[in-house]
Amino acid sequence: MAISGGVDSSAAACILKDEGYEVAGVTMCLGVREEGNRVRCCGTEAIEDARVVCGMLGIPHYVLDYAPLLETCVIEKFVSEYRRGRTPNPCIDCNRYLKFGRLLQQARAMGFDYLATGHYAKIEKIKDRWALKKANDLAKDQTYFLYPIPAEDLEHILFPLADLTKEEAREIARKAGLPVAEKPESQDLCFVTQDSYREFLQEQGCPVQPGPIVDRSGRILGEHEGTVYYTIGQRHGLRISSPYPLYVVAIDVAGNSVIVGEKKDVYSPGLIAGDLNWLTPERPRKAEAKIRYRKRNSPCRIVYEGERIRLYFEEDQDAITPGQAVVLYQGDEVLCGGVIEEVLHHEESTDYHT
Repeated sequence: MAISGGVDSSAAACILKDEGYEVAGVTMCLGVREEGNRVRCCGTEAIEDARVVCGMLGIPHYVLDYAPLLETCVIEKFVSEYRRGRTPNPCIDCNRYLKFGRLLQQARAMGFDYLATGHYAKIEKIKDRWALKKANDLAKDQTYFLYPIPAEDLEHILFPLADLTKEEAREIARKAGLPVAEKPESQDLCFVTQDSYREFLQEQGCPVQPGPIVDRSGRILGEHEGTVYYTIGQRHGLRISSPYPLYVVAIDVAGNSVIVGEKKDVYSPGLIAGDLNWLTPERPRKAEAKIRYRKRNSPCRIVYEGERIRLYFEEDQDAITPGQAVVLYQGDEVLCGGVIEEVLHHEESTDYHT
């Protein structure tokens, strides 16, 4: 059981123990420095909370040093993507390389049958294969972050909270008398302990050079403080006087410029995605796509281009952002996920129904 010292993983451990599994808890030590008052999922306090929970449940507790892996697979990529003018999703990379990469491998090598986590998601068997599906509590569903799990590994993973709400998970922890039952959720990224991403990126050596903020015709409207500080769809912090609201519509790293436009300019008809992970053998022509975690699914048409796909949406989508993930669904099942590489514009697009 990957136990972080939070309420979700602690409740999940309770469930497995009650169901008769032989459980061992494991916490990833990520070498994150302790600063400020934010609740974090991997600091020394969290590790101590996990140790206490495991002791109360009467299960062994292991602490594994994953700090070097976090640095090379998550933090370095996070910084590199910002350098390229993209907006990464490090939580997905943590799942890909740490939890359901190295940790799952180690669990299997140690003789365990399953790796369990406190994620809100489902794994179900469909005929002769295993499928990743949305949790019962759609408000907490985390399948968007779990798409990189290889299809062949699904049968070795357990999500004990699949059918529960957050409050039901807390109630399980309360009934077990666990001290983490009322613990708030972790905030922000665990490795950004500074007051802002800006300070973190500066410490990581990201080049910060002021440059022009321009409209779509190239007219200079103002000056930005460094392209790494901006993302697609951003409105606040531009410091531009304009009779109408302006939004970031593109980032030109080569030209060190930030391009802005009106709200309508933020909308796009499609995207190109790569680095795909398919969880089903089917390759449908239509599906529903989620371009951000809190974004609702939107119907789309799929065009296959070798190792990449083009998605054309039934309705234009706002703030499609290179570097972020796009996840395809059919009903409540995850079909595939990948990284957004390019945003399609109307002059590059074809009709959704073509």
